[in-house]
Amino acid sequence: MQPGQPLVAAAVLVPLVLHPAPTVLLTLRTKKLSSHSGQVAFPGGRMEPGESAEQAALRESWEEIGLGPTLPRVMGRLPDHLTGTGYRVTPVVALLQPPLKLVPEPGEVELIFEYDLQRLLDPAQPRREQLEVRGEQRSYWVWPHERHFVWGATAAILRNLALVLR
Repeated sequence: MQPGQPLVAAAVLVPLVLHPAPTVLLTLRTKKLSSHSGQVAFPGGRMEPGESAEQAALRESWEEIGLGPTLPRVMGRLPDHLTGTGYRVTPVVALLQPPLKLVPEPGEVELIFEYDLQRLLDPAQPRREQLEVRGEQRSYWVWPHERHFVWGATAAILRNLALVLR
């Protein structure tokens, strides 16, 4: 991102699935996408002009995973997350009652999976890692998972969720 450039407004849905042991619904983006390919993400994307964060998160969730806009019970927002790539992401927290019939949009989402909410409540779970980008050290959060690397904006939003829930 260039200094002085305006941030791009985006929103993601942070869906909490109300199983007896609640989970957080996540997606794995397809490898063919031009940005953030193969990364773990929440359903979401850029906000359209005149759209609220809630409207954008619900619209994107419908487009990406087939989540009907009337299914999530929107509970509120987490703090905005500013990315190194120039986005201001507003996380919108919503509750989902199972069973869910979700269908990944094959051009965007390779897989829909759930992360155990109990793991988020353990303060020892996330870890900080560092990476050098264009000669600058950048620090980011990582959450453990058996199959997927959960890091970056998604991990930071999960950390904020964990702090709120604790």
